[in-house]
Formats: sequence, C-alpha cells, structure tokens
Amino acid sequence: MSHAASARSHPFHIIDPSPWPALGSLGALVMAWGGVDYMHGEPPFILLCGLGLVLLTMVLWWRDVIRESRIDRAHTPPVVNGLQMGMALFIGSEVMFFVAFFWAYFHNALHFSPVIGGVWPPAGIETAHAFGLPLANTLILITSGLTLMWGKGGIALRQRWRLVAGLAASIALGLVFLGLQAWEYGLLTYGFREGIFPSTFYMATGFHGFHVFIGVCMLSVMLARALLGHFDGPKHLGFQFAEWYWHFVDVVWIFLFVFLYWWVGL
Repeated sequence: MSHAASARSHPFHIIDPSPWPALGSLGALVMAWGGVDYMHGEPPFILLCGLGLVLLTMVLWWRDVIRESRIDRAHTPPVVNGLQMGMALFIGSEVMFFVAFFWAYFHNALHFSPVIGGVWPPAGIETAHAFGLPLANTLILITSGLTLMWGKGGIALRQRWRLVAGLAASIALGLVFLGLQAWEYGLLTYGFREGIFPSTFYMATGFHGFHVFIGVCMLSVMLARALLGHFDGPKHLGFQFAEWYWHFVDVVWIFLFVFLYWWVGL
C-alpha cells in the first residue's frame, strides 16, 4: 500500500524517515562533552560546535513539522492529541530533571551534615540578597509570561500586531533575564567547586538559564511564524507548545527564587 493510500485509510500521520533525531542526539552529546571540557578549563570550541548542531537540528526539524501542518495537512485531531500528550510528557520529564536538583539541595539543607558544619548554607558562603537582582529577574520572568498571554489574545481577535508585540516583548524580557543572570554570576563570591551549596545552586540556576534560552529560541520561531501569518487561522499548536514551555520555565524559577534565594538570602 502506498503512503498516500495509507494516509487516506486512517487519520494518523506516518512520518517519513528523518535524520533530525540522530543529528540532535549527536549535537547533545558533543555539547555535553564540550561542556565538561569547558568546566575543566578547556576552550569552548567543542561546546559551541555541539550547540551549533543542536540549533541546526531545531531549525530544520521545526521547518519539517511546520510543512507537515501547513502543506501536508497531516495534523488531524488524533495527531494533534498525540502531539499535545507528547509535549505534556516532555515537560513532565523536565520537571523531574529539576526535581533531582531540588532533591540534592534539600537533602543537604534539611539534614545538616557535620561535613558542612551543621548549618545551611555552609559557613563562609555569602548568598545573594534575595531582593536585589534575583527579585528583579523574578518580576521580569513573570512579566514575560503575562505579555505572552496578552499576545495570545491576538490570535482569537485576529490582531496580528498584538500577537507580534506580545511575542517580541516576551523574547526581549527573556534576553534581559539571561543578561542579568550572567551579571549576577559575576557578582557572586563563591565558585562552582566550593561546596555542595554552590554546586547545587549553579547547576539548578544554570540549567534553568539554559531552558530560558531554549524558550527564547522557541518564541523567536513563533514570532517569525506570526510575521508570516501562520497563526491567522484557528490552528496554533506550535504557539501553544511554546507557551506551555515558557510558563513551565516561569514556575520553575519561582521555586528557585523562593528556596535558593529568599529562604537563604534574606
């Protein structure tokens, strides 16, 4: 049975062979390898190569999914339901990723070990003041979620300018967040290798920053699509997924702010 005949006999989308999962996996491996090397004092060349492969995979894979939706009309209701379930499970896996960091953090914060002097944070750690840059970044990230929700209203009202403005504002706020986080790292008085508190702090907040970067990339793709008029109709699945991811990033940061900054940095 041909592919076309098979597509007519059921509502599901049979995906053509794609190189992007393999390329994305290779890019992630190279990026992780380069990240470890960079943390041990090596130049960031391998890290940047891996990051480039990941970004290339994102661009080409998104391109194919957009074609499947707009040209092939392959996103039938059962396919949409499957994609939504997949995105929800992906975000769930990301939640568990951060749970691991919180587990390490609270394991030490609530069960004081003699190794760290029986106090949390350990003696000699000068934590960041919660109501300085951390609070500003919290307000920035929450505001970015609100501007994204406001922009989404432009889809239902068929106001493309509102959708574009909301996306652009959220992207700009996300970039400001990343800039302030990098600035904050430069002001901190402890390094990654100086104990359990610094290591869990940098791992949790650093990976969150990376997720913000991924979210900015997703929103940038949605902005380009909005400018092309892709969301003028009732279908906006890509925007929905980007919005879900961005709100996930917002919620994770609130937990990070409360426990890694406010709780220990008043």
